[in-house]
Amino acid sequence: MNKASANIRFYKNENGPVIGVTVRPVIEKDGLYFRDLTGDGRLAPYKDWRNTPAVRAASLAAELSADEKIGMLFVNSWKMGIYQEDRAKVDESGLLNEEIVEQDESIFNVEKTYGTTYTLKEMGIRHFILRQNPGPGELADWINQLNMVAEGTGHALPVMVLSNSRNEHGEIVFGMNDAAGVFAAWPGTLGIAAAVRGSGPELIDSFAECIRREWDAVGMKKGYMYMADVMTDPRWQRSYGTFGEDPGLVCTIMERLIPGIQGSSRGVTRDGVAVTIKHFPGGGARENGFDPHYVQGQWNVYQTEDSLRTYHLPAFRTAIEKKASSIMPYYAKPSAAKSRPQYGPGGDVMEMKPVGFAFNRAFIQGLLREQMGFEGYVNSDSGISNKMAWGVEELDVPSRIALAVNTGVDIISGSLDVFAAREAYERGRNGYYTAQGHPVPQGYRAGDLVLTDEALTRAVTRTLKEKFELGMFDNPYRDPETAKQVVATKKHWEDAYRVHQQSVVLLKNKEGLIPLDREKTAGRKVYVECFGCQGEAAARETDAVRTSFAGRFQAELTEDYREADFAILFIRPSSGEYFHSTKGYLELDICENKQVRDVDTQGRPADSFHQETTLSGAGRIRGIYESLHSRGGKVISNINFTLAWEVGNVEPCSDALLAGFDTYTDAVLDVIMGRCAPTGRMPITLPRNDSVIRVDRDGICISRNDVPGYHKDKYMPESMKDENGKAYAYRDSEGNYYELDFGLTLE
Repeated sequence: MNKASANIRFYKNENGPVIGVTVRPVIEKDGLYFRDLTGDGRLAPYKDWRNTPAVRAASLAAELSADEKIGMLFVNSWKMGIYQEDRAKVDESGLLNEEIVEQDESIFNVEKTYGTTYTLKEMGIRHFILRQNPGPGELADWINQLNMVAEGTGHALPVMVLSNSRNEHGEIVFGMNDAAGVFAAWPGTLGIAAAVRGSGPELIDSFAECIRREWDAVGMKKGYMYMADVMTDPRWQRSYGTFGEDPGLVCTIMERLIPGIQGSSRGVTRDGVAVTIKHFPGGGARENGFDPHYVQGQWNVYQTEDSLRTYHLPAFRTAIEKKASSIMPYYAKPSAAKSRPQYGPGGDVMEMKPVGFAFNRAFIQGLLREQMGFEGYVNSDSGISNKMAWGVEELDVPSRIALAVNTGVDIISGSLDVFAAREAYERGRNGYYTAQGHPVPQGYRAGDLVLTDEALTRAVTRTLKEKFELGMFDNPYRDPETAKQVVATKKHWEDAYRVHQQSVVLLKNKEGLIPLDREKTAGRKVYVECFGCQGEAAARETDAVRTSFAGRFQAELTEDYREADFAILFIRPSSGEYFHSTKGYLELDICENKQVRDVDTQGRPADSFHQETTLSGAGRIRGIYESLHSRGGKVISNINFTLAWEVGNVEPCSDALLAGFDTYTDAVLDVIMGRCAPTGRMPITLPRNDSVIRVDRDGICISRNDVPGYHKDKYMPESMKDENGKAYAYRDSEGNYYELDFGLTLE
């Protein structure tokens, strides 16, 4: 079995990088070792690690063929051989998937995919997105194998495996959290924000160090993380994944997170991991929550003058200042017709051309690069050349690829279509729009729609520089055993658990019910139940939590709430399905079989209805509450916030109420039972009810889609405001508003 991990030869340079090779030789010169990327014994400038990454990148880019450069333009999801059921379709190592799929369809694209070896050798692909969830040793083995194949070809361009975030606890969702439970698991990003608001930003340092060390140990050197988007429309499905609604807090987190993961405040380092900050210029300005993965969400709407600069750009400005390696633009396109004037950093009015941001020169070249000073590379979101080509649907795929690159995109995600890119390149050489007389689509120039050597070199030089900075050209290999040890580092898991505890927000604590300590539970019975959108999954979780509770706390459990003195309810609502539109607006009410309006093809309320359930058995919560209260009992509820849920069906039925954000149930129990004090603060504002997110017949929401919850009252009708001038935020039975930065402490 020709397994790369068994064939790595390491050479240590004193005061220099370790050199790692498998099939190519090394060059020895001046008492130093260099990786011979071409095997010809020539120490070209790009092979010499004593040169700067910029010099090495320019030297190599000048030598690469057009096909090598085209292969560097693309990234898409890829599968490991270890998960291939048909073992005849893997390579001899058992690590590489060699299956050919004639019509490989995803939500982003439909294309023919080839085996891994062919894709590396013949297509020149050097970027893969991993969405599977292997162990650290398996992951290191796989990345090593990819790089051994690549090392034996052309200029030995290393393979970069990247992923969405893997260090948060929560439901595994394709395209958001692709994996969980292998690397040290922290709370969801909203939970991290809640912990930072309550305990300070220093905890970000340990979070970032954990990510950097674990990812580097397995050889995964780039992450599609994290989101600098500010949550302004609560119905946006990707609220999960943001750090909340406060631009100032997101900036504070970015200030520490980016240097911590990348290795320095000056950019990526050899032991760092490159980050791709998303989704420029801010994905939160949704039109009534519709996501741009589907047609109703294709617009970014700015109803409030200067909201782009005020709320949505600040965190990206911080990311640029902290030298984020790459930035990902969103699919959406700006709507001039539905927006008020927006301004760039210098006060110039933004041009709102209705094409997706990856094709939008005013935003990519003008705003991002020229006005904001971004020096890294642009990595498109997945699918812009195929299913999510908003605003450029009239162009064919080769033209879309060329337009994106000419606009300033350096890697196109969601496709490996080197064949269409080659067609765009050939069109620039064979006079497709000139000598051959093909018509240029209206609104474009011929030069926009073809790929040139200059454009390819510009894009590839940017991405090569990152790989040189990361040390990938000198050593892309990792030891699988070391990877296992690093991921098992006890401190990482302990730091993560502490932040789980710190993420818990105490929203309500009537009569000081929490902490529910040993004295309060002595001789009393406790009932525990978990609620979710799927009843069977909730039942399994209930069994697990009861087992954990019984093993950790000295209290008598009962399986019948009708004989309980205390009930602890874990409530995990879920709404919609990511990547797919709902029949109506995304439901935020914690409800079961609620009748709600459909929407028409333009996203406006329709005259037809459908039913929505965000929590199976939601009506039982009141029954449990009434049963316990009839006997003097008390109910404690914990809601898991992945969206800004409307809590009106839960809070009145709870004597104490807590908020978690993909927080471990054990950490929540620690707070409930008094093992640690609640310190978290809300990173978002919870809407009062449906009335404050109501959409009229013209599709206009009564609260501004582009303004965070803490400022929505500035634009709400006076008739909706209470005696304190507040209309938007939920107000509980104790008179507290569940708004940004709210959280009770124990006296």
